[in-house]
Amino acid sequence: MSETPTIDPVKGRAPTLYAIITIKLVKGVVGLLLALGFYSLTDNDLTHDYWSFLARIHVDDPERKFWVDLADKIGTITPANLYWVAAGTAFYSLFSLIEGVGLMFRVSWAGWMAIGESAFFIPIELYEMMRGFSVTVFLILILNIVIVCYLFQNRHRLFRHHHPGVN
Repeated sequence: MSETPTIDPVKGRAPTLYAIITIKLVKGVVGLLLALGFYSLTDNDLTHDYWSFLARIHVDDPERKFWVDLADKIGTITPANLYWVAAGTAFYSLFSLIEGVGLMFRVSWAGWMAIGESAFFIPIELYEMMRGFSVTVFLILILNIVIVCYLFQNRHRLFRHHHPGVN
């Protein structure tokens, strides 16, 4: 008598989950690279670097009001500001990397962490959409809604749940 093999729900294929994991991991790596970039700028003369950058990219008229105003704003950035931005970016990036790795191992806390993070940004994105339509914000809003709905609806199928006394 042959039995139909059963697939462990935790080990079943989940292409949407794989996409979410990829998004979280890429976001985490890019964020860490940005944090390192911010940190590397802490002892630079940002205004000088800015004018050099404009020259390198051959800006037509660097004396236009926009470029001069931007240079003034860049001149107000202190090393302490950059340290805080670098630290905040690194922290958020590590958060995304932990989420991604947790989702890879399909542990339930990572699912809840991803649901919470994605749900956290939905009201902010809705507020931004009410202030003025933006295709980028709209797409991020839709992506976060899909992530929350998918992970919540499939949490029992996708993730291991610890049950005391069960091996």
